Amino acid sequence: MEIKAKRGDLLATLYWTQSIVERRNTMPILANVLLESQKKDIRVTATDLEVGVRGSLEGDVVKEGSVTVNAKKLYEIVREVPNEHVQLKRLENDWVEIRSGKSVFKIVGMDAREFPQFPKFSRDGLTTTPASTLREMIEGTIFSVSTDETRYSLNGVYVEQGEAGNVRLVATDGHRLAFDERNLGSFGLVKGVILPRKGLAELKKLLESGDDGVVSIGFRENMGLVMKDRVELFMRLIDGDFPDYTKVIPKGNQNIARIEHDEFLQALRRVSIISSERYKGIKMEFKEDKLSISANNPDLGEATEEVEMEYKGKPISIGFNARYLIDVLHVLGTDGEVQIELKDELSPSLVKKGGKEGYLYVLMPMRL
Repeated sequence: MEIKAKRGDLLATLYWTQSIVERRNTMPILANVLLESQKKDIRVTATDLEVGVRGSLEGDVVKEGSVTVNAKKLYEIVREVPNEHVQLKRLENDWVEIRSGKSVFKIVGMDAREFPQFPKFSRDGLTTTPASTLREMIEGTIFSVSTDETRYSLNGVYVEQGEAGNVRLVATDGHRLAFDERNLGSFGLVKGVILPRKGLAELKKLLESGDDGVVSIGFRENMGLVMKDRVELFMRLIDGDFPDYTKVIPKGNQNIARIEHDEFLQALRRVSIISSERYKGIKMEFKEDKLSISANNPDLGEATEEVEMEYKGKPISIGFNARYLIDVLHVLGTDGEVQIELKDELSPSLVKKGGKEGYLYVLMPMRL
């Protein structure tokens, strides 16, 4: 194998591999990227067996072939070379020579036949959907994914097909639940699937790149595949049953508060400074046109702040985890009003935002 490519193109393609390669050395080859050259097509692939990415770039293929080489070192070398063009050549025993200007590197590679195969997908089975809308939906739910590895089915975002081309994304860690439903077209899902947190984080990064445009997405057996521009991303779906989230979403919460978003967020940040580092518990008292937010920490002291609001309902004093509220306010944007719907001190509350149709956030109260 021997190829010549522009440094910028090769660097941009290698960038997608850096957070995917497996560095724990359970299988040494998973720390490598697979370089393949055929005709005018140069492909770079990385995987940790759960998530994989393959990018292609244009270049001169002097000799067809393939080899694997350490992903991190190749990226660092290409980033630092002095010339705008880079030449990669496979030597004997899978060593790889990298030339650029007056710089020459020779690094150890591994046989490409040992590298895991990238799943084969047909583009015909993929659905085209707006990249910006999907990115917003991921941002609005991924922060609620459970980090408890023992609750395997909650370690990802649940995706299911709604009615009339609507797609739902749902995530929960048992203390809160984020739900977003929008029209993305038909994903062809007969039943819901769970996308892993790492795969979604990589997808979000991909959707943030370049022009918003569109992205192609599809599912087959236990795999999900996304294509955007010249990058393909696949992820292995979580094998498990997501809980029935519809039972968690409260209905008929009669006490409704409307609060200016930014003022509410800043007050929460200030008061939570005093709250317990671990539980971030705060007390919120809803009464007439004033919301009182307070924290009491025997080791540090106490803090109280009042925020104006529009409130219809009975007086309620309830405890929440401040971090859970701050998390959702970050993804709801900085302008407009936040609506909080409450039932009583012990029941889950709903958080919504004007202008964000289809989005809701369920928050369980805390005992303080």
